[in-house]
Amino acid sequence: MIDKDARYPGTVVTYAKWQGYGFIQPDQAGLVPEDKLWVHWSNIQTEDRFPFLVKDRKVEFGLMRWTRGRGQSQSTTLRAKGVTNVGGTPIAVQDEEDAEKKEFLESQSKRYTGTLKFYVPKQGYGYVKIDDGFSLDESVPKELRVEAQEVNCAGKRPTGVLENTAVEFGIVKDRKGHCVVYNMTLPGGVLMTKANVEHREAQGEQSFRGIISHYQQWQGWGFIAPETASFLPPNIQQALVKQQEAAKAKSKKDEEPAQVFYFTKADVSRELNPKKDLQVVFKVYLDDKGAGAFDVMAVEQ
Repeated sequence: MIDKDARYPGTVVTYAKWQGYGFIQPDQAGLVPEDKLWVHWSNIQTEDRFPFLVKDRKVEFGLMRWTRGRGQSQSTTLRAKGVTNVGGTPIAVQDEEDAEKKEFLESQSKRYTGTLKFYVPKQGYGYVKIDDGFSLDESVPKELRVEAQEVNCAGKRPTGVLENTAVEFGIVKDRKGHCVVYNMTLPGGVLMTKANVEHREAQGEQSFRGIISHYQQWQGWGFIAPETASFLPPNIQQALVKQQEAAKAKSKKDEEPAQVFYFTKADVSRELNPKKDLQVVFKVYLDDKGAGAFDVMAVEQ
């Protein structure tokens, strides 16, 4: 039996930064099989823009069960969750490591502004056009490449295609001496979380019931049909109607589009496996595109 609230100390024995996983050795012998626990980047609580751990670092963690496969090939293992410094503070190692290993164009604190022309998560890169007005050497190109690890999403990986977005960043030189983007944020140092980029506004703490009407597993997005739309607050109903009208204008079909909430895999609790016809509870946000669902969880039976 796993105590979901228990916390344990341990030491990072190995971590592959670019692969996004590693292993922790618990201080308590016999706590996990072979005294070695797998940890994924998504279970690191961090202030760094790109979650990672450093070998020999003392950490604290919880335990979670992880099930893989189906049917007879199904297996369950233990993984680390909520990995922090000892004492519970978030992991923060990137600035110090960058100061030691990176070559900055001017300094680590120097910031520039520009426009993110595009960023494609699946390819893990994009390009930024530097604003006019900076006194830069002719060797610095007007457009700079930005890699996934330099998109500051508050310790998460960037999701969703980004285009024509105002940004702020530093500049470093890569191993070949080329200038590239460093620590990219929104203007003013605002983190590039999905909520900030899309200008999300959470509509209170109230949860609503609904059914997943559609889910694209490989693309990681879907729709939730509310159980009773008439019970929703007026401003949310208005957003759904506006969204429905926009969908109807784009559709080539005759039928009326449904009033649904958009959600992505990032909006779903880690314990939930989204699938069509699943009953869920969720909270609502409004953004530039309409109404969406977050904190999506299965209805307790």
